[in-house]
Amino acid sequence: MSLKIYFLRHGETTYSKTGGFCGAIDPELTPEGSKMAEQFAATYAKLPWNAVYVSPMKRTIATAKPLCDAVGIEMQLRDGLREIKYGEWEGKTVEFVKKEYEEAYINWLTEPAWNAPNGGETSVEIASRASLVIAEIEEKYKSGNVLVVSHKATIRIILCSLLGIDLGRYRYRIGALAASVSIVKFDVRGPLLEVLGDRSYMDENLRNLPGT
Repeated sequence: MSLKIYFLRHGETTYSKTGGFCGAIDPELTPEGSKMAEQFAATYAKLPWNAVYVSPMKRTIATAKPLCDAVGIEMQLRDGLREIKYGEWEGKTVEFVKKEYEEAYINWLTEPAWNAPNGGETSVEIASRASLVIAEIEEKYKSGNVLVVSHKATIRIILCSLLGIDLGRYRYRIGALAASVSIVKFDVRGPLLEVLGDRSYMDENLRNLPGT
């Protein structure tokens, strides 16, 4: 049996609805986001879980909690799974950042691997800290299922790193809508992406909500 890591993005927040820059700021889940977490738990509690690793943010903890409660497992918080730090862009709209930070925004769009938001993080820095958590999981668990609850940019960057995709292309190669699940299997041939961005466990109303 191989190790499988399930990467779950947190449920809906007000920022995931609007697309504003939300990294280090810490909003709660919306009522719909909480329903996403509950429906994830209802579907996935039937699997045997070795561990649950979670970013230490309110939105990720709240997303992981229904499954942890259902299966009786304690979540393990890791700073390496936090969302990208947007620095001066935190809480701002895309339109505002385009206008007020035009050059930095263009550089970030063009090559985010090495260009950060003003006072924020690059893709390379995120991949570096997140990779330590993935390495810890691979070392501890040679087989079975491990859940990682994290954030949109962080999950996409982790997947790019595992799959050999240019870190600067994470926004254009990997999708991760709110509460979507991606599954990577690890075996002797390395990581294999089995599922990307699945939300079939949700009811239709939740799946059809607008958001990023």
